[in-house]
Amino acid sequence: MGSKRLKETACTILLLAAATAISFAFFYLGNKNVANITVIYSLALILTALYTSGYLYGIIASLFCVIAVNYFFSYPYFKVNFYMDGYPVTFIGMLAISLITSTTTTTLKRQRQAIAEREKELAEAEREKLRANLLRAVSHDLRTPLTGIIGSSTSYLDHYPEFSEEERTELVANIREDSQWLLNMVENLLTVTRIRDQEGARSRVKKSPEIVEEVVSEAIQRLRKRLPDIRIRVQMPETFLMLSMDPTLIEQVLINLLENAFIHSGSTEPADLIISDSPSSVSFSVRDYGNGISEARIPYIFDGQQRNSDTTDGHKGMGIGLSICKTIIQAHGGTISASNHSGGAEFTFTLPKEKEDRYDV
Repeated sequence: MGSKRLKETACTILLLAAATAISFAFFYLGNKNVANITVIYSLALILTALYTSGYLYGIIASLFCVIAVNYFFSYPYFKVNFYMDGYPVTFIGMLAISLITSTTTTTLKRQRQAIAEREKELAEAEREKLRANLLRAVSHDLRTPLTGIIGSSTSYLDHYPEFSEEERTELVANIREDSQWLLNMVENLLTVTRIRDQEGARSRVKKSPEIVEEVVSEAIQRLRKRLPDIRIRVQMPETFLMLSMDPTLIEQVLINLLENAFIHSGSTEPADLIISDSPSSVSFSVRDYGNGISEARIPYIFDGQQRNSDTTDGHKGMGIGLSICKTIIQAHGGTISASNHSGGAEFTFTLPKEKEDRYDV
């Protein structure tokens, strides 16, 4: 509080000193019209009211301005004449300017503070909603593969002599598959942690100009290490595309969407990754040719909740992966949506172009 008062006092003194210096400059250059000098001091009063809080600084500044005009710039010079014509009017006018401006600026400052507090509350509510959705998704998506791992390993240990080599191999393969799924879940959770570490009050992720083709290629290579049988057809403009983004996070979005298309579509057809360029943004669409999405589920598909049990995969849900996709894209200032086309499901996210991106050829 003390430092704020010191700053406001210094600001008031500086503004009044500047107004006095400018008025002397006008006065000694031959412009001895008191009305012009009064305008300069009135401007100093308005600025004082804008950059200080409360009414005290404005009232003190008003008194100083009226006395300065009277003492320095009214005949007889360098003498105070409280009886000269127009003095009460000048004083009342300057005081009124100060009070009106102070009242207006104080009201505006309070309104801005209220809006900022409201935005902060909304941001916190949004983060709480995301946290709750992620916890629900984690509880579902982690419990099922863990149950599968425990069940398969227990069966392997308890009934090893009774199983054939083929059955043993199948149990170990199930354990490996569920373990890989858990690893993917951990990567997604670490991604969310990374975003939260970079967030302040709704701040954005740290972005840098990246070549779109290289980001897509890296995402597909990472995914193929996990899913060697996945097939992807990529369609993108022949023109060179550079876009500001966090490449690791966008790769995670592409991996999540392509993996869902492979696992949950119920189709053996390759998935399409279609990249489109526009003057203000670049869009990425992942299209599969399988079962599609239940229309009732589409409005809630990115909130991390499992609202029905009709998933195409019996033991893995899409919840947390899609929720994290939404978090990443929103952190980039983009949008993400889900829909059905004539042959299956389609997920599309759009990333805005920064100023430097729009001049790329």
